[in-house]
Amino acid sequence: MTPQRRSCTELLGRAVEEGPALDDDGWAQLLGADGDDLEALCAAADAVRAGALTAGGGDEALTFVVNRNLTTAAVAGPPGSAQAELRDALVDEAVALGATELCVQGPLPPSGAAAGGRDDGHLDLLRALHERAPQLHLHAFRPAEVLDAAARSGRTPRQWLTAAREAGLGSVPGTGARVLDDALRPRLAPPGQPDLTSQQWVDLVTTAHEVGLPSTATLVHGHLETPAQQVAHLRRLQEVQRRTGGFTELILMPWVPSLTGPLPDPLPAGLPRRSPGPSAREVRALHAVARLLLGGGGPGGIVHQQVAWTKLGGGTSPLVEQVLAGGADDLGGLLLDGSVRPDAGAEAGLQLTAADVVAVAGRLGRTPRQRTTTYADVPPDRRLPLP
Repeated sequence: MTPQRRSCTELLGRAVEEGPALDDDGWAQLLGADGDDLEALCAAADAVRAGALTAGGGDEALTFVVNRNLTTAAVAGPPGSAQAELRDALVDEAVALGATELCVQGPLPPSGAAAGGRDDGHLDLLRALHERAPQLHLHAFRPAEVLDAAARSGRTPRQWLTAAREAGLGSVPGTGARVLDDALRPRLAPPGQPDLTSQQWVDLVTTAHEVGLPSTATLVHGHLETPAQQVAHLRRLQEVQRRTGGFTELILMPWVPSLTGPLPDPLPAGLPRRSPGPSAREVRALHAVARLLLGGGGPGGIVHQQVAWTKLGGGTSPLVEQVLAGGADDLGGLLLDGSVRPDAGAEAGLQLTAADVVAVAGRLGRTPRQRTTTYADVPPDRRLPLP
């Protein structure tokens, strides 16, 4: 039986009053909000954001982290190798530029270890980075890379994650989730790369949380998925958060065809085609619904919502500001490139400046605040000067 459609006004009132208790069909209907209904949805989400973040009496802040991205293959190598020399130079430059976080992602090339031998290349890289700059937070290795690292080293994922934490790892990226629906995941997997099932992703992230490594939570949206599948994905994240409390923030990443390749053609029957990717309306509605569903605090809540500015036209784009005014509170990383090897990390050539952050915060009426990876305050002597 098809659920009866309810007005957006009714659903929004229930969403604000009941929060996560609103039924999934109601949330899916809110994802279709447009016009005045969309503006009301975003205003309600912004009010929840403000309430959740100022509950302790603090200012309304626009947070950001000073970080640098490094691709695993570019910096993994034994002492004395060209990769090791580059790694040291990049880490030293990151410290000099004021970074507090290194984000390391990407597969590690085979080490050439004998068949059946232990390959600890991932741990060796973590140790080298941590020893070079122990003051930097290491945010490294997606769930699929954790699984690969564990298999290479002859450890279980739990054993490997524990060893990684002891080697200096501070948190893991919760990327690679895409949509936690196994009917869709094979159609969205990168060609030729190993993939995880939804349950594997959930299990690996949960294990990381349990051994003391927080992670981000992500959703890639605007490709083949339906509103109902978006809601189901958010509910699975909510379940993990209720069990572990380990998600530091939620990042809703729009599908960008130019970055990830085209969708299959023809599409399976009944699936929507969006071109190119989600509309601004869809982006705004999803961020607002996610804030109302997950971001008000309490059990299963994810207090912080980061805007994926690299995929929304840049950090100072109108759409980024609309999303920040409709539920999101964090601008994410500055993604410093530096000059030693600007292309050594993912999303090279995309970076924000302190002036950009100040300008966006000013237009939103918020206070710019530099944070650590886990949303703590940065010590005064490590803070980036703001204009």
